[in-house]
Amino acid sequence: MRFIATALLLTLSFAVMAQNPVKITQTAGRQALGEFAPEFAHLNDDILFGEVWSRNDLLSLRDRSLVTVVALMAQGLTDSSFKFHLESAKANGITKEEIAEILTHAAFYAGWPKAWAAFRMAKEVWADDSAVIPATLDAYAQSILFPVGEPNPYGQYFVGQSYLAPVVTEGVGVFNVTFEPGCRNNWHIHHATKGGGQTLICVGGRGYYQEWGKDPIELKPGDSVFIPAEVKHWHGAAPGSWFSHLAMEVPGENASNEWLEPVDADFYSTLK
Repeated sequence: MRFIATALLLTLSFAVMAQNPVKITQTAGRQALGEFAPEFAHLNDDILFGEVWSRNDLLSLRDRSLVTVVALMAQGLTDSSFKFHLESAKANGITKEEIAEILTHAAFYAGWPKAWAAFRMAKEVWADDSAVIPATLDAYAQSILFPVGEPNPYGQYFVGQSYLAPVVTEGVGVFNVTFEPGCRNNWHIHHATKGGGQTLICVGGRGYYQEWGKDPIELKPGDSVFIPAEVKHWHGAAPGSWFSHLAMEVPGENASNEWLEPVDADFYSTLK
């Protein structure tokens, strides 16, 4: 399932990158220096982040984070900007083990004392790998390929805030659904007299899928699940993580969707 999901995800990725390139929104420059140095703020927010960091045709955000962290370390810069880029690197998918190897390798070229200084700050950022999650929707949106979209028009059937973005609108529709931490939809059933159902592919964060009478299944990027018609189920974010999945409706005859009761809050709170 993971291999098939990854192959489909790569196919969709090229189409989305061509139609919807990731655009980073940065406001730190204007917030800190907008009145004192408006041109510097413009260059920081609109050029450095809005254009250079948003050039995703050759380097991913993860790659750009890696290059930036090493470049700053090589200069001996371990101030608040270095911590910001370490946090961005973590949000962009660089693990604790990877950052340790990156800084160790760079130490032989940039200098041993600089590596010690960088490690002290990296230990803080990766102190608890499960505790640091993107604080805002904008920060999370920078870590995934597909657009987040607008507030979900079906929000009345969700606990918490969710977002919906059309990815493919012709043929078999594909939509990216994003859940804030703790958000999940109600139990529901996809009805059909023939065919029908839904396929989900996780593209960001961490979440859960559960069928009635069965244990929840954890979903991470690349995982997929097929939901047959007439199966009562729910899906949504883990309590401490953002979550995004592509949703593809399987064509069926007399297809409809029935929304049911919310997931039991006490049970949901036991999930990690």
